[in-house]
Amino acid sequence: MLTPLLDVRDLSIGFGAADPVVRDVSFQVMPGETLALVGESGSGKTITCRSVLRILPEAAQIRGGTISFTPPNGPAVDLLSINERAMRNIRGDQISMIFQEPMRSLSPLHRLGDQVAEVLKLHRDMGPNSAKKTVLETFDRVGFPDPERVWKSYPFEMSGGMRQRAMIAMAMVAKPDLLIADEPTTALDVTTQAQVLGLIKDLQRDTGMAVILVTHDLGVVANMAESVVVMNKGRVMERGPAPAVLGAPAHGYTKKLFAAAPSIPQVAEPARTEPGKDHILELKGVCKTYTMRAGGWSKPQKITACHEVNLNLERGKTVAVVGESGSGKTTCARIALGAEVPDTGSEVIFRATATSDPLYINAMTPAERIHFQRQAQMVFQDPYSSLSPRMRIQQTMTEPMEIHNIGTKAERREKAAEMLRWVGLDPSMLVRYPHAFSGGQRQRLSIARALTLDPVLLVCDEPTSALDVSVQEQILSLLEDIRDRMGLSYLFISHDLAVVARIADEVAVMRQGVVVEQAAPDMLFYNPRHPYTRALIAAQPTPDVNRPIDLNLVAKGAGSPASWPDEFRFEGVAAPALTELAPGHKVRCHV
Repeated sequence: MLTPLLDVRDLSIGFGAADPVVRDVSFQVMPGETLALVGESGSGKTITCRSVLRILPEAAQIRGGTISFTPPNGPAVDLLSINERAMRNIRGDQISMIFQEPMRSLSPLHRLGDQVAEVLKLHRDMGPNSAKKTVLETFDRVGFPDPERVWKSYPFEMSGGMRQRAMIAMAMVAKPDLLIADEPTTALDVTTQAQVLGLIKDLQRDTGMAVILVTHDLGVVANMAESVVVMNKGRVMERGPAPAVLGAPAHGYTKKLFAAAPSIPQVAEPARTEPGKDHILELKGVCKTYTMRAGGWSKPQKITACHEVNLNLERGKTVAVVGESGSGKTTCARIALGAEVPDTGSEVIFRATATSDPLYINAMTPAERIHFQRQAQMVFQDPYSSLSPRMRIQQTMTEPMEIHNIGTKAERREKAAEMLRWVGLDPSMLVRYPHAFSGGQRQRLSIARALTLDPVLLVCDEPTSALDVSVQEQILSLLEDIRDRMGLSYLFISHDLAVVARIADEVAVMRQGVVVEQAAPDMLFYNPRHPYTRALIAAQPTPDVNRPIDLNLVAKGAGSPASWPDEFRFEGVAAPALTELAPGHKVRCHV
């Protein structure tokens, strides 16, 4: 009988005198197997995995259980009893971990190439040249279009998805026996997610690596896992082979997770919507070019983040901008809020009410900007970096109202408490600091904070990407409810088409700074015309083991524009015009 690579038995973890947050958790990982740990945010998945590498918070205590690791060419090791030096030799070499929050796991002071190469220098004793060659090959395998540029870049110069790819490269570069992947694709767009999942599978085939996949996405589980362990509130609810658990879930909690999972509509009639006249926000011919500084004597490099973007957001509606990481979605959102200055000739127009004079965002006076910032707020993708770790939640929530001189101290506190209730959190949480909350709870706090000023426009930059499906379902219902109750308008940035299918009235699909297709969701999913849109739809994982992701279709649409069919082909930003092929359905193609 095969010996398990990792054997976790009766693991219990607690903090202080409180009840355990992980209670009697047991599971085994066989060599080469993928085990999925599934559950909502706060269910104990991450802390269970961190205990394997002994990187728990200082206040955490392991109150019981054993963790045994048996490498392919060595004796069994009790990971909870070996000394720290022996643990360091295993950590990053035989067992690697991909963390959920790349910005917290990468050093802001060192270039990405040096950070990833450090693993090889420590564990493989490689020289600088060999290490660089191996790292560049790994960067290429995780889907970086220009590995040399990534080698020289700092983490803050990369988008969230790009940073996550760098983390994945760091974990995989030493080819470990066991890879613990904590929500490894949460921050990634679906096409990159499909490629990264395919890459992990390829590495498993090549090296016999086992994987513990921590996720809340049942579609990812269906594509990757042989075994599934479902956790809730620190306990194992259900475990078994993936086809059995996904095909016929026995526990009520697992059934609830399935019910909450969003999905792209399978059959939909084309939607016909008449264009509205009352636009709260208009982007006209928006372009943005950045100049990347270069090392040594090289010339600075110009990068086009977005090119000729035209969007009209009708009052009380939601326009979604969809695309992969680095496509220019967030840049468009920042330009819409006046946080970035677009290139000359671009226009952004805002109307606070149907009868207001137009406000030109690029030419606001300081007084107009302060007034505009009350009316337009942003919910950020990364709840860790958008909440100050030094401020209690009450201070974080009331700060915007203090800046704008709204209400008395008591009224501000009451408003903060009301907003917490709106997003499903308890007002007693106001006295806590952000580190006391799970990732999902932090994102809810970010949404609550944005609502404290009663804005009319909310720009949501991946607001549900860090959330598990049941919390995501609650947040989407909440955003829809708030939109309808307050008459809010949303500019919604996402890489998740299933989320967009549910919330958006119109969808613009972006790739490398250019909008390639634009239509109402029903029309877009009913009849996608552009190869990139088709790739996005094909890459969306579904919780069905009999419907795996078609990686060939994904690769075709997500590949170089030079490889697309003739009618869509272009190079750089010299793209064909966005042409209306049917009422309300625009596609970038040669007619």
